[in-house]
Amino acid sequence: MHRLQTMNSVVVANGKSRPLVARTCVALAIGMLLAPAWALDLRQAYEAAERNDASIRASRAAADSAREKLPQAKSQRLPNVSFNAGANRNNLRTSTDSIYGPVSYTTNYNSNNQVLQLRQPIYRPYVSALVSQAEAQVEDANASLERDEQSLVVRVSEAYFDALLARAQLDLIAAQKAAYAVQLAAAEKGFKAGTGVRTDIDEAQARVDMSRAQELEAAQNVEFTRRRMEVLVGKPVDALADLNVQGFKPAPPAPANLEDWIARAEETSPQLRALRAQFDAAKMEIEKAKAGHKPTLDAVAGWSRSDSDTVTSVNNVYNQKFIGVQLTVPLYAGGYVNSTVRQAVADSERAREAMEATRLDLGTKVHEQYRAMTEGVLRIAALEQAVRSAQQAVESSRKSFQAGARTTVDVLNAEQQRTTALRDLAQARYAYLLARIRLQSLAGQDRWASVDQANASLSK
Repeated sequence: MHRLQTMNSVVVANGKSRPLVARTCVALAIGMLLAPAWALDLRQAYEAAERNDASIRASRAAADSAREKLPQAKSQRLPNVSFNAGANRNNLRTSTDSIYGPVSYTTNYNSNNQVLQLRQPIYRPYVSALVSQAEAQVEDANASLERDEQSLVVRVSEAYFDALLARAQLDLIAAQKAAYAVQLAAAEKGFKAGTGVRTDIDEAQARVDMSRAQELEAAQNVEFTRRRMEVLVGKPVDALADLNVQGFKPAPPAPANLEDWIARAEETSPQLRALRAQFDAAKMEIEKAKAGHKPTLDAVAGWSRSDSDTVTSVNNVYNQKFIGVQLTVPLYAGGYVNSTVRQAVADSERAREAMEATRLDLGTKVHEQYRAMTEGVLRIAALEQAVRSAQQAVESSRKSFQAGARTTVDVLNAEQQRTTALRDLAQARYAYLLARIRLQSLAGQDRWASVDQANASLSK
């Protein structure tokens, strides 16, 4: 369960902690004791999502289906054996004219035949192109599955860190509300003692009311992000391993050169690999279409047996064995082949342009995530300093308020500024982790290594 890393006791005008603060601390301590000792971390969440996410299961099924295209294509090169058999009962009625008038007679007989044939392709350009195309389609399926698995890493990470951020924001608002409540009590006490004004009470009360509304919204966001995680992992989620703030050390991307990342992405990105395979498959479609003008050559062998095959061969049995080659030469198909070639060429050009557009877009996305990482390091450092400064401002405002040099509004503004700085720092840390995961995903790096690297930043 997420807990704020920076918590200070709130002090009223007389310098003593209020009972409300004491009760809050006791409640937090009891909550920590009752909280589960085990929390779901990022790797466990990804492992569960791999097993339970419907989208990734559909992707695996699609890849399994596409892989069958290769053995189907290769089977066209192997011998084809067929057996045909037939049995008939024949009734033949014959009529003829004679000098005595019409003469007719009826013949009843049985006939049957059996044919066993083996055909071995020798030269079929269409089949060669079909096998090459199937190999490209299998590569496309494998790359597409890897792309979806990389996408799942990003989806799980986004849901995980969104849930942590929602929990952090709720805790920040709760702490801010407690500080506002203490300041309200101090303002009321000062007003009763004659040292304060009604405006201080109204201002503090307004802040307390606003924080209650914000707390309700934050609680709804916590529930939404938790539900989102449960849908991905396929089971209830009670607690998530939080960011280890003390051990979190953001670093710039390695390698540090943007061009190296773009070159790596263009070489190993699963999305680009899938498009290259689709382009190769489209080129093989051209070869398949051109094969419509080319001859084919098969070796043929077989055996046939016929019994009373015709009325003139009643009670005669014929056994025949044959072996030879069969050449088929296409001559004219009404322009169909030329049309399919033109269609395949157009499809190939479309696949090539789609691949080029994706390559350029990939470079832009890599640049975006690279900048998010490099600038995220600087932003986190700046916000850490801002949190320290805001904390010092809160302490100074409280002391000045006790001395009468500051008003309640000054203390409330300092509290709000500290809360804002803590919120922005939490957002910057999670944004950095997501940028690193997205960059590694775009570059096609090992997804498990990316998950483990991000998981190392969480509390054990």
